[in-house]
Amino acid sequence: MDIVAVTIDCSRITDEASFHAAFAEAFGFPSWYGNNMDAWIDCMSSLDDPDAGMTSISVPPDGAILVKLDKAGGMKARATRQFDDVVECAALVNWRRVQMGARPLLFLAFDDKDI
Repeated sequence: MDIVAVTIDCSRITDEASFHAAFAEAFGFPSWYGNNMDAWIDCMSSLDDPDAGMTSISVPPDGAILVKLDKAGGMKARATRQFDDVVECAALVNWRRVQMGARPLLFLAFDDKDI
């Protein structure tokens, strides 16, 4: 399995707008990205479908994305909702894919042992 690692600098995330800006920049979301969690789920669900045009990063059909949340403890403390959203929505992306007979696509890694 090919795994592509993408690091998100969570020290930049302080609210909903900065959360979406950080992910849009890191993953190359389209200019019409909706800056909400439904749009995030749509973009992150298509990481193995480059023809969808939802991200500039893609993996082969048997690949996965490792999202490294750098300084995640600070994000959890200051932007709790966004921290919870990324965990829950990554799980939802994977669950929906499994329900359709596909492999999970997203892995999250935190650099803070206290999370």
